[in-house]
Amino acid sequence: MYLVPVSITKATPGSQTSLREANRARIVDAVKRHGGLTQVELAGATGLSPATVSNIVKELTASGVLHITMTTRSGRRAQHVTLARALGIVAGVHISTRHMRVALSDVTNTVVAEHNMPLAKDHRADNELDKATRLIADMLDSVDATMDEILAVGIAVPAPIDVITGEISRSGLMRGWDGISIADLMHRRIKRPVFVDNEANLAALAEFRLGAARGRPNSVYLRVGQGIGAGLILNGAVYRGYESAAGEFGHMTIDEHGPICRCGNRGCLEAIAGGPAILEGLRESNGPQKLTDVVVHAIAGDAICIRAIADAGRHIGIAAANVCNLLAPERIVVGGELARAGELLLGPMRHSLERSVVMESAKVADIVQGQLGDRAELSGAILYAIDRATIGSDEPIS
Repeated sequence: MYLVPVSITKATPGSQTSLREANRARIVDAVKRHGGLTQVELAGATGLSPATVSNIVKELTASGVLHITMTTRSGRRAQHVTLARALGIVAGVHISTRHMRVALSDVTNTVVAEHNMPLAKDHRADNELDKATRLIADMLDSVDATMDEILAVGIAVPAPIDVITGEISRSGLMRGWDGISIADLMHRRIKRPVFVDNEANLAALAEFRLGAARGRPNSVYLRVGQGIGAGLILNGAVYRGYESAAGEFGHMTIDEHGPICRCGNRGCLEAIAGGPAILEGLRESNGPQKLTDVVVHAIAGDAICIRAIADAGRHIGIAAANVCNLLAPERIVVGGELARAGELLLGPMRHSLERSVVMESAKVADIVQGQLGDRAELSGAILYAIDRATIGSDEPIS
């Protein structure tokens, strides 16, 4: 069954038609948010009357938007409402340094369930893939689906991945994950196809298909937070390079006599402008010790935090200029925790880039903030799973 999207009919504000369309949207949003609800629970979640919910659910079920199954709650029979699933389900998983997000989607990229949870600082592959498996199973149950309906799973991780073996291609970047085929390990748990890639590559894919790089077939996505990485979109497809090692933007050498990076080299961009470096620079001034707090303080006008973000932006801009001189992208999209600082980061980046590129200013890539926020990597993992399940690659679908 194909999912028929809820259409929003243009109508006079305040009219019965516009009110009904608004109520339809509220019901669909509530089902998406919770994965599945009974009609009584839908009434409570939306504030609509049970009669209104019943009528709208019947309409949306008839049009293929919602799906109803019978369930038992507190000893009583009830109608359990979920989104209708089109042609099967995929799962997306984003495992970052301190957080995991998991979502289920149909192949039309409609998310039907989503969950996120914090992770310990030095998490390990076995533990976290066990958690991801349990979350997927719980969410499948919430939408009355089974593991057999999963067509593919896409996983985004904060390290370069050999897409053939599913292993991290450079040791030391994710302790507890080295030498492990993530795809194979997850496949053993769920018995479904699993595809793994670098989080920056998948965020780039998502911003290109759905966000700030849409319509820009040659673009760069920079993920700036605790680490610094890049995803490259060249001629409308993710470019991974030899051995899938392209995009290690954070390990571009900025100062060969600089601090030692977690990769073992000296003076990498990440060691100078990444989250830990920013926080270390603020330690003497008793500044914030969380990157999110640095951004909040800077937006509130804290001069020291503003300077810290600006300094990072200038270093990132120099590195971005080198990428522009090499690849000449049309647009640079910036995401990650530090991107929430907006122009406090992007302004200094532009200034450094414009000073360092060799091309005419009119042809220099514009720098913009990502549109998908902290869901970019998860959205990319979902798209990756959809592409591999339906067309066998992540080439753009025309």
